Amino acid sequence: MKPFAYVRATTLQEATAAHAGLPGSRYLAGGTNLVDLMKRGVERPGTLVDLARLPLNGIEELPDGTLRIGGTASNTDVAVHPLVRARHPALTRALLAGASAQLRNVATTGGNLLQRTRCGYFQDVSAACNKRDPGSGCAARDAVHRDHAVLGHSEHCIATHPSDMAVALAALDAGIELHGEQGTRTVAATAFHRLPGERPEQDTVLRHGEIVTAVLLPAAAPGAVSLYRKARERASYAFALASVAAVLELGPDGRRVRRVALAFGGLAHRPWRAVTAEARLTGTEPTAGAVREAVEAELAQARPLRDNAYKITLARSLACDALATLARRARDGRPGSPQERTP
Repeated sequence: MKPFAYVRATTLQEATAAHAGLPGSRYLAGGTNLVDLMKRGVERPGTLVDLARLPLNGIEELPDGTLRIGGTASNTDVAVHPLVRARHPALTRALLAGASAQLRNVATTGGNLLQRTRCGYFQDVSAACNKRDPGSGCAARDAVHRDHAVLGHSEHCIATHPSDMAVALAALDAGIELHGEQGTRTVAATAFHRLPGERPEQDTVLRHGEIVTAVLLPAAAPGAVSLYRKARERASYAFALASVAAVLELGPDGRRVRRVALAFGGLAHRPWRAVTAEARLTGTEPTAGAVREAVEAELAQARPLRDNAYKITLARSLACDALATLARRARDGRPGSPQERTP
Protein backbone atom coordinates (compact mmCIF):
# COMPACT_ATOMS: atom_id res chain seq x y z
CA MET A 1 0.00 0.00 0.00
CA LYS A 2 1.28 3.45 -0.90
CA PRO A 3 2.18 5.62 2.15
CA PHE A 4 -0.31 8.43 2.81
CA ALA A 5 -0.83 11.41 5.09
CA TYR A 6 -3.71 11.43 7.56
CA VAL A 7 -5.88 14.34 8.72
CA ARG A 8 -8.56 13.98 11.40
CA ALA A 9 -11.10 16.74 10.71
CA THR A 10 -13.32 18.12 13.46
CA THR A 11 -15.45 20.53 11.38
CA LEU A 12 -16.81 20.57 7.85
CA GLN A 13 -14.70 23.61 7.06
CA GLU A 14 -11.55 21.87 8.28
CA ALA A 15 -12.37 18.78 6.22
CA THR A 16 -13.02 20.60 2.96
CA ALA A 17 -9.97 22.83 3.43
CA ALA A 18 -7.72 19.83 4.07
CA HIS A 19 -9.12 17.98 1.07
CA ALA A 20 -8.61 20.94 -1.24
CA GLY A 21 -5.18 21.81 0.08
CA LEU A 22 -3.50 18.41 -0.10
CA PRO A 23 -2.69 16.45 -3.27
CA GLY A 24 -4.55 13.24 -4.03
CA SER A 25 -6.91 13.62 -1.07
CA ARG A 26 -9.77 11.25 -0.28
CA TYR A 27 -12.37 11.37 2.46
CA LEU A 28 -12.48 8.44 4.89
CA ALA A 29 -15.57 7.45 6.88
CA GLY A 30 -16.14 3.74 7.57
CA GLY A 31 -13.51 2.73 5.04
CA THR A 32 -15.12 -0.63 4.22
CA ASN A 33 -14.65 -0.08 0.48
CA LEU A 34 -11.85 2.48 0.26
CA VAL A 35 -9.36 0.58 2.42
CA ASP A 36 -9.90 -2.60 0.40
CA LEU A 37 -9.18 -0.72 -2.81
CA MET A 38 -6.07 0.83 -1.29
CA LYS A 39 -4.79 -2.63 -0.40
CA ARG A 40 -5.29 -3.74 -4.01
CA GLY A 41 -3.54 -0.67 -5.39
CA VAL A 42 -6.70 0.53 -7.15
CA GLU A 43 -6.92 3.62 -4.94
CA ARG A 44 -3.63 5.41 -4.13
CA PRO A 45 -4.55 8.56 -2.18
CA GLY A 46 -1.82 10.90 -0.97
CA THR A 47 -3.96 12.03 1.97
CA LEU A 48 -6.90 10.62 3.89
CA VAL A 49 -9.21 13.15 5.55
CA ASP A 50 -11.07 11.34 8.33
CA LEU A 51 -14.71 12.42 8.74
CA ALA A 52 -15.56 10.12 11.66
CA ARG A 53 -15.38 12.93 14.24
CA LEU A 54 -17.79 15.22 12.40
CA PRO A 55 -21.31 15.56 13.89
CA LEU A 56 -22.98 13.96 10.88
CA ASN A 57 -24.30 10.70 12.32
CA GLY A 58 -27.73 11.84 13.53
CA ILE A 59 -31.15 10.75 12.25
CA GLU A 60 -33.93 13.26 12.84
CA GLU A 61 -37.44 14.09 11.69
CA LEU A 62 -37.88 17.60 10.30
CA PRO A 63 -41.09 19.62 10.83
CA ASP A 64 -42.48 18.65 7.40
CA GLY A 65 -42.04 14.92 8.08
CA THR A 66 -38.79 14.59 6.14
CA LEU A 67 -36.22 12.25 7.69
CA ARG A 68 -32.72 13.67 7.68
CA ILE A 69 -30.12 10.91 7.84
CA GLY A 70 -26.58 12.10 8.53
CA GLY A 71 -23.82 11.21 6.10
CA THR A 72 -21.82 9.28 8.71
CA ALA A 73 -24.82 7.47 10.24
CA SER A 74 -24.04 3.77 10.15
CA ASN A 75 -26.02 1.44 7.92
CA THR A 76 -27.11 -0.42 11.06
CA ASP A 77 -28.44 2.71 12.76
CA VAL A 78 -30.44 3.62 9.65
CA ALA A 79 -31.81 0.12 9.09
CA VAL A 80 -33.11 -0.28 12.66
CA HIS A 81 -34.36 3.27 13.20
CA PRO A 82 -38.08 3.10 14.15
CA LEU A 83 -39.17 5.81 11.70
CA VAL A 84 -37.25 4.26 8.81
CA ARG A 85 -38.69 0.82 9.55
CA ALA A 86 -42.24 2.13 9.88
CA ARG A 87 -42.32 4.56 6.97
CA HIS A 88 -39.73 3.32 4.50
CA PRO A 89 -39.40 -0.48 4.81
CA ALA A 90 -37.80 -0.61 1.35
CA LEU A 91 -34.77 1.20 2.75
CA THR A 92 -34.51 -1.03 5.81
CA ARG A 93 -34.77 -4.16 3.65
CA ALA A 94 -32.14 -2.87 1.21
CA LEU A 95 -29.67 -2.20 4.02
CA LEU A 96 -30.29 -5.56 5.69
CA ALA A 97 -29.80 -7.32 2.36
CA GLY A 98 -26.62 -5.42 1.57
CA ALA A 99 -24.02 -6.68 4.03
CA SER A 100 -23.36 -8.58 7.24
CA ALA A 101 -24.04 -6.98 10.62
CA GLN A 102 -20.31 -6.43 11.14
CA LEU A 103 -20.01 -4.39 7.95
CA ARG A 104 -23.28 -2.53 8.54
CA ASN A 105 -21.99 -1.42 11.94
CA VAL A 106 -19.06 0.34 10.27
CA ALA A 107 -20.31 1.35 6.82
CA THR A 108 -21.80 4.83 6.56
CA THR A 109 -24.63 6.37 4.59
CA GLY A 110 -22.33 8.56 2.49
CA GLY A 111 -19.81 5.78 1.98
CA ASN A 112 -22.51 3.39 0.81
CA LEU A 113 -23.51 5.85 -1.91
CA LEU A 114 -19.88 6.40 -2.95
CA GLN A 115 -18.70 2.79 -3.05
CA ARG A 116 -16.99 1.80 -6.28
CA THR A 117 -18.06 -0.94 -8.67
CA ARG A 118 -17.23 -4.55 -7.83
CA CYS A 119 -16.33 -5.28 -11.47
CA GLY A 120 -13.39 -7.68 -11.27
CA TYR A 121 -11.50 -5.88 -14.01
CA PHE A 122 -11.74 -2.56 -12.16
CA GLN A 123 -10.28 -4.22 -9.06
CA ASP A 124 -7.48 -5.98 -10.99
CA VAL A 125 -4.74 -3.42 -11.67
CA SER A 126 -3.30 -5.66 -14.40
CA ALA A 127 -6.51 -5.45 -16.47
CA ALA A 128 -7.58 -2.67 -18.82
CA CYS A 129 -10.27 -0.52 -17.22
CA ASN A 130 -11.43 2.90 -18.35
CA LYS A 131 -12.96 3.55 -14.92
CA ARG A 132 -9.66 2.99 -13.14
CA ASP A 133 -7.32 4.17 -15.93
CA PRO A 134 -9.18 6.35 -18.48
CA GLY A 135 -8.33 5.47 -22.06
CA SER A 136 -6.94 2.02 -21.29
CA GLY A 137 -9.97 0.11 -22.59
CA CYS A 138 -12.61 -2.17 -21.07
CA ALA A 139 -11.40 -5.73 -20.56
CA ALA A 140 -14.85 -6.89 -19.50
CA ARG A 141 -16.49 -6.38 -22.89
CA ASP A 142 -14.80 -9.38 -24.53
CA ALA A 143 -14.20 -11.42 -21.38
CA VAL A 144 -16.41 -12.59 -18.51
CA HIS A 145 -19.32 -10.16 -18.17
CA ARG A 146 -22.17 -12.27 -16.81
CA ASP A 147 -22.68 -9.83 -13.89
CA HIS A 148 -22.40 -6.63 -15.90
CA ALA A 149 -24.83 -3.99 -17.17
CA VAL A 150 -27.71 -4.45 -19.58
CA LEU A 151 -29.01 -0.86 -19.35
CA GLY A 152 -27.27 2.45 -19.94
CA HIS A 153 -23.79 1.08 -20.60
CA SER A 154 -21.35 2.44 -23.18
CA GLU A 155 -18.46 1.12 -25.22
CA HIS A 156 -16.19 2.53 -22.51
CA CYS A 157 -17.70 0.76 -19.48
CA ILE A 158 -20.23 -1.98 -18.73
CA ALA A 159 -19.87 -2.01 -14.93
CA THR A 160 -22.82 -1.91 -12.53
CA HIS A 161 -23.23 0.05 -9.31
CA PRO A 162 -23.18 -2.25 -6.25
CA SER A 163 -25.25 -0.32 -3.69
CA ASP A 164 -28.56 -1.77 -2.48
CA MET A 165 -29.30 1.34 -0.44
CA ALA A 166 -28.96 3.64 -3.46
CA VAL A 167 -31.65 1.69 -5.33
CA ALA A 168 -34.11 2.15 -2.46
CA LEU A 169 -33.28 5.86 -2.23
CA ALA A 170 -33.93 6.28 -5.96
CA ALA A 171 -37.42 4.80 -5.60
CA LEU A 172 -38.12 6.83 -2.43
CA ASP A 173 -37.34 10.16 -4.16
CA ALA A 174 -34.61 10.92 -1.66
CA GLY A 175 -32.32 13.93 -1.86
CA ILE A 176 -28.57 13.88 -1.29
CA GLU A 177 -27.23 16.87 0.66
CA LEU A 178 -23.69 17.89 -0.28
CA HIS A 179 -21.30 20.39 1.29
CA GLY A 180 -18.21 21.84 -0.35
CA GLU A 181 -16.16 24.99 -0.58
CA GLN A 182 -18.98 26.61 -2.58
CA GLY A 183 -21.60 25.88 0.09
CA THR A 184 -24.39 23.35 0.48
CA ARG A 185 -26.64 21.95 -2.24
CA THR A 186 -29.09 19.07 -2.60
CA VAL A 187 -29.17 16.66 -5.55
CA ALA A 188 -31.95 14.16 -6.26
CA ALA A 189 -30.89 10.58 -5.58
CA THR A 190 -31.92 9.71 -9.14
CA ALA A 191 -29.43 12.29 -10.49
CA PHE A 192 -26.55 11.63 -8.09
CA HIS A 193 -24.94 8.72 -9.94
CA ARG A 194 -23.90 8.99 -13.61
CA LEU A 195 -24.15 6.69 -16.60
CA PRO A 196 -20.67 5.95 -17.98
CA GLY A 197 -20.82 7.63 -21.39
CA GLU A 198 -17.29 8.64 -22.35
CA ARG A 199 -16.26 9.40 -18.74
CA PRO A 200 -16.81 6.20 -16.73
CA GLU A 201 -14.24 7.29 -14.14
CA GLN A 202 -16.80 9.83 -12.88
CA ASP A 203 -19.23 7.81 -10.79
CA THR A 204 -21.27 10.72 -9.44
CA VAL A 205 -22.00 14.43 -9.89
CA LEU A 206 -19.93 15.30 -6.80
CA ARG A 207 -17.79 18.38 -7.22
CA HIS A 208 -14.20 18.30 -6.06
CA GLY A 209 -14.04 18.26 -2.26
CA GLU A 210 -17.77 17.88 -1.61
CA ILE A 211 -18.94 15.75 1.32
CA VAL A 212 -22.20 13.81 1.54
CA THR A 213 -23.59 15.43 4.69
CA ALA A 214 -27.08 13.91 4.69
CA VAL A 215 -29.77 11.95 2.90
CA LEU A 216 -33.24 13.51 2.93
CA LEU A 217 -36.22 11.15 2.82
CA PRO A 218 -39.53 12.88 2.04
CA ALA A 219 -42.52 12.07 4.23
CA ALA A 220 -44.27 8.91 3.09
CA ALA A 221 -47.74 9.48 1.67
CA PRO A 222 -50.61 7.99 3.72
CA GLY A 223 -51.35 4.51 2.43
CA ALA A 224 -48.15 4.21 0.41
CA VAL A 225 -46.37 0.85 0.63
CA SER A 226 -42.80 -0.02 -0.33
CA LEU A 227 -40.46 -2.97 -0.55
CA TYR A 228 -37.05 -4.09 -1.81
CA ARG A 229 -36.31 -7.41 -3.51
CA LYS A 230 -32.91 -8.77 -4.51
CA ALA A 231 -31.67 -11.79 -6.46
CA ARG A 232 -28.14 -12.99 -5.82
CA GLU A 233 -26.05 -16.07 -6.54
CA ARG A 234 -25.91 -17.40 -2.99
CA ALA A 235 -27.99 -17.23 0.15
CA SER A 236 -25.29 -15.42 2.11
CA TYR A 237 -24.44 -11.78 1.41
CA ALA A 238 -23.61 -11.08 -2.23
CA PHE A 239 -24.06 -8.22 -4.67
CA ALA A 240 -27.26 -8.16 -6.68
CA LEU A 241 -27.59 -9.86 -10.03
CA ALA A 242 -30.77 -7.81 -10.19
CA SER A 243 -32.82 -5.99 -7.58
CA VAL A 244 -35.90 -3.83 -7.41
CA ALA A 245 -37.20 -1.16 -5.04
CA ALA A 246 -40.84 -0.17 -5.44
CA VAL A 247 -43.34 2.25 -3.89
CA LEU A 248 -47.05 2.10 -4.62
CA GLU A 249 -49.98 4.32 -3.65
CA LEU A 250 -53.52 3.57 -4.78
CA GLY A 251 -56.17 6.24 -5.33
CA PRO A 252 -59.31 6.82 -3.23
CA ASP A 253 -61.13 3.98 -5.01
CA GLY A 254 -58.49 1.51 -3.84
CA ARG A 255 -58.13 0.18 -7.37
CA ARG A 256 -56.18 2.55 -9.59
CA VAL A 257 -52.57 3.63 -9.17
CA ARG A 258 -52.21 7.17 -7.89
CA ARG A 259 -48.43 6.97 -7.76
CA VAL A 260 -45.83 4.31 -8.41
CA ALA A 261 -42.04 4.42 -8.20
CA LEU A 262 -39.84 1.61 -9.46
CA ALA A 263 -36.04 1.39 -9.47
CA PHE A 264 -33.75 -1.43 -10.59
CA GLY A 265 -30.34 -2.34 -9.20
CA GLY A 266 -27.68 -4.60 -10.66
CA LEU A 267 -28.61 -3.65 -14.23
CA ALA A 268 -26.78 -0.38 -14.86
CA HIS A 269 -23.96 1.94 -13.89
CA ARG A 270 -26.41 3.64 -11.51
CA PRO A 271 -29.76 2.78 -9.90
CA TRP A 272 -32.19 2.69 -12.83
CA ARG A 273 -35.45 4.56 -12.24
CA ALA A 274 -38.10 2.93 -14.43
CA VAL A 275 -39.90 6.07 -15.61
CA THR A 276 -41.42 4.38 -18.67
CA ALA A 277 -43.05 1.68 -16.55
CA GLU A 278 -44.22 4.23 -13.99
CA ALA A 279 -45.90 6.37 -16.65
CA ARG A 280 -47.73 3.37 -18.09
CA LEU A 281 -49.02 2.22 -14.71
CA THR A 282 -50.13 5.56 -13.27
CA GLY A 283 -53.92 5.85 -13.42
CA THR A 284 -54.45 2.17 -14.29
CA GLU A 285 -55.42 -0.88 -12.31
CA PRO A 286 -52.24 -2.82 -11.45
CA THR A 287 -53.40 -6.12 -12.89
CA ALA A 288 -50.83 -8.79 -13.69
CA GLY A 289 -51.14 -8.04 -17.40
CA ALA A 290 -50.82 -4.27 -17.00
CA VAL A 291 -47.79 -4.60 -14.73
CA ARG A 292 -46.04 -7.05 -17.04
CA GLU A 293 -46.67 -4.83 -20.08
CA ALA A 294 -45.31 -1.77 -18.26
CA VAL A 295 -42.20 -3.55 -17.01
CA GLU A 296 -41.51 -5.05 -20.43
CA ALA A 297 -41.78 -1.58 -21.99
CA GLU A 298 -39.10 -0.38 -19.56
CA LEU A 299 -36.79 -3.31 -20.17
CA ALA A 300 -37.16 -2.99 -23.94
CA GLN A 301 -34.38 -0.40 -23.61
CA ALA A 302 -31.94 -3.09 -22.46
CA ARG A 303 -28.88 -3.99 -24.54
CA PRO A 304 -27.72 -7.31 -23.13
CA LEU A 305 -24.22 -8.57 -23.76
CA ARG A 306 -23.18 -12.05 -24.80
CA ASP A 307 -23.59 -13.64 -21.36
CA ASN A 308 -26.08 -11.57 -19.37
CA ALA A 309 -29.43 -11.55 -21.18
CA TYR A 310 -30.79 -13.59 -18.25
CA LYS A 311 -30.80 -10.37 -16.21
CA ILE A 312 -33.74 -9.04 -18.23
CA THR A 313 -35.89 -12.06 -17.38
CA LEU A 314 -34.77 -11.92 -13.77
CA ALA A 315 -35.50 -8.20 -13.40
CA ARG A 316 -38.91 -8.57 -15.03
CA SER A 317 -39.89 -11.36 -12.63
CA LEU A 318 -38.69 -9.41 -9.59
CA ALA A 319 -40.54 -6.25 -10.62
CA CYS A 320 -43.80 -7.99 -11.49
CA ASP A 321 -43.79 -9.93 -8.23
CA ALA A 322 -42.89 -6.85 -6.19
CA LEU A 323 -45.65 -4.72 -7.69
CA ALA A 324 -48.22 -7.51 -7.29
CA THR A 325 -47.25 -7.83 -3.62
CA LEU A 326 -47.53 -4.08 -3.08
CA ALA A 327 -50.93 -3.93 -4.80
CA ARG A 328 -52.27 -6.58 -2.39
CA ARG A 329 -50.81 -4.77 0.61
CA ALA A 330 -52.17 -1.41 -0.50
CA ARG A 331 -55.66 -2.84 -0.96
CA ASP A 332 -55.49 -4.59 2.42
CA GLY A 333 -54.00 -1.59 4.20
CA ARG A 334 -50.91 -3.55 5.26
CA PRO A 335 -47.57 -1.67 5.10
CA GLY A 336 -45.44 -4.83 5.04
CA SER A 337 -42.51 -5.89 7.16
CA PRO A 338 -38.94 -4.76 6.54
CA GLN A 339 -37.87 -8.23 7.63
CA GLU A 340 -39.40 -10.08 4.66
CA ARG A 341 -37.08 -12.55 3.02
CA THR A 342 -35.10 -11.57 -0.04
CA PRO A 343 -35.48 -14.12 -2.87
